[in-house]
Amino acid sequence: MPNQPQRVITLSVPSLGDAIALGVKPIATIVYFDEPPPYLAEHLNSIQTLGQEEQPSLEKIVALKPDLIIGTKYSAETIYSQLAQIAPTVVDDWEGYPSWRGHFGFVADVLGKSDLAQEVWSRYYQRIESLKTALEKKQQNLEVSFVHTCCGTIDLDLKNSFNGSILADAGLRRPPAQAVDGGIVKLSEERLMDIDGDVLFVATDGSEAAETMAKLKQNPLWQQLRAVQNDRVYSVNYPTWRGGNPLAADGVIDDLFTYLVEDTPPT
Repeated sequence: MPNQPQRVITLSVPSLGDAIALGVKPIATIVYFDEPPPYLAEHLNSIQTLGQEEQPSLEKIVALKPDLIIGTKYSAETIYSQLAQIAPTVVDDWEGYPSWRGHFGFVADVLGKSDLAQEVWSRYYQRIESLKTALEKKQQNLEVSFVHTCCGTIDLDLKNSFNGSILADAGLRRPPAQAVDGGIVKLSEERLMDIDGDVLFVATDGSEAAETMAKLKQNPLWQQLRAVQNDRVYSVNYPTWRGGNPLAADGVIDDLFTYLVEDTPPT
């Protein structure tokens, strides 16, 4: 393992965001979005892409001559032996987005940036405390719901998900069906009231997802949702709210300030 790796490749987006948050810009990464999310757009201009997560280009990786490769079991396990012949390769267990904090610690250890990781967490909790204070001043005790759709399914991220843990840190209440652990659960149209809350954040990924959400809004129950009735349904960026790293967490907190503190109208 190099002490000060200069040519790092990441094989997951959470690993990419973690490395950048720790002051290490990878030379290449995989992606799983068509349009870079706002929190990554400026960084990706100078980072090569290696294809989608399920099939990174080994030819490109060889040509880039990395001195360290960071991945997850999901993205790297099947090709680990090949990657290890190219450069030192470390793979985290990554058990889904509820493990985003642990994965950040893993990446920090691998990069020798544990001290800087503490600074990243300190800034995160400072922002969380600022958000809580601002909400208390507004006497906001909101029940916040989040729903997202991708690939033909409609899903809820629960209390221990990436965004769910941020909402919990901020002391924001969730609808009962979302205030449980489990990471993610599919939503049936018959259980649409499971997303009922004072505020509803909606994220869609791709044109098919937008069509799925448009169809959902035709459900008669949609008009019964409190957030719909009070015009408090907000569209947010899918890759940001499901980003699984401190940079994405900053983006989620930005949205919470924008829509819950500053009362910016829905777009």
